Amino acid sequence: MKNYLTSVGIVTGILILFVTLIQINISHFLIWLIFLAGPFLIGWMVWAVLTAPVEINETFDEQWYQDRLKE
Repeated sequence: MKNYLTSVGIVTGILILFVTLIQINISHFLIWLIFLAGPFLIGWMVWAVLTAPVEINETFDEQWYQDRLKE
């Protein structure tokens, strides 16, 4: 698995854990720990995605929206 996919998966899992812990109100310490670590986790995920070695063959003028071909 590539590094950026791993970081997105880990941060998404931590977000799901955070929301679940808030809803069932189990551990205030863990809720606050995840809340305080959140900006660093988001920063790590953004850095991993932006520095990923992904090659894009189209330019903005050729295909400005990536989920469908330009007609």
